[in-house]
Amino acid sequence: MSARPLSPHLSVYRFAYTMALSIAHRITGLALSVGLLLLAAWLLSAAAGAEVYARTVALLSGWFFRLVLLGLLAAFLYHTCAGIRHLLWDSGRGLEKPQARRGAVLVIVAFVIAFIVSAWALFARSGGAA
Repeated sequence: MSARPLSPHLSVYRFAYTMALSIAHRITGLALSVGLLLLAAWLLSAAAGAEVYARTVALLSGWFFRLVLLGLLAAFLYHTCAGIRHLLWDSGRGLEKPQARRGAVLVIVAFVIAFIVSAWALFARSGGAA
């Protein structure tokens, strides 16, 4: 029986920051899916009544969940910026290596700016009270 060809393994590829951005896009999508569980819990507590909602808000107002919220904000903004890049690829734009590398840098710059502005709007302006 002849040996079947194997799929390329990770050891075949050299590291490139464009590859890291693609992996990060998938990871942030997964993180956002998990974050939906928190949103569902918050909505279910609102439907369960004022007392349950008050306890849930008190729990989610702690420092740990503020860090989780900040992480979910970062995941959302990065995933959105990278998703726009993927939409441009779907239209046939930015597929050449130099364009893809410029697009990767643009994704990072747009993400950092959006994250700083959004985090400031959520946390700094209100004195830390979200």
